[in-house]
Amino acid sequence: MYERKIPLNLNCGLDLVGEVLYGKWKIRLLWFIEQGHKRPSELQRKIPDASRRVLTIQLKELEDHELISKVIYAVVPPKVEYSLTDFGKTLIPVIAAIGNWGDSYEQRLREVILKRQGGEAVPD
Repeated sequence: MYERKIPLNLNCGLDLVGEVLYGKWKIRLLWFIEQGHKRPSELQRKIPDASRRVLTIQLKELEDHELISKVIYAVVPPKVEYSLTDFGKTLIPVIAAIGNWGDSYEQRLREVILKRQGGEAVPD
């Protein structure tokens, strides 16, 4: 069984949000589910850099945190669909605001990210 190496620190709202949303693909998964991409294969196509295993793990964590729900249809082959819970829907304006901030500072963010990695920004 998995045992955490670093104990949970849930002293403030940022700690709580970090615990729930920590994971490279979770914010994108929530956004794409809200946009209507409900099946695991659709989500995999929207995030091709993520492995199926990692997406499955992160979807399970989002489900455990009650941000999404999973419906398994009794057909052959089994069909699975995800949807946002009412609780998960409350995150969409926050995610949209973060995305808008990223769009507003896109060039600057690209430059600082690439500078840190030792690369150069590619002009648009």
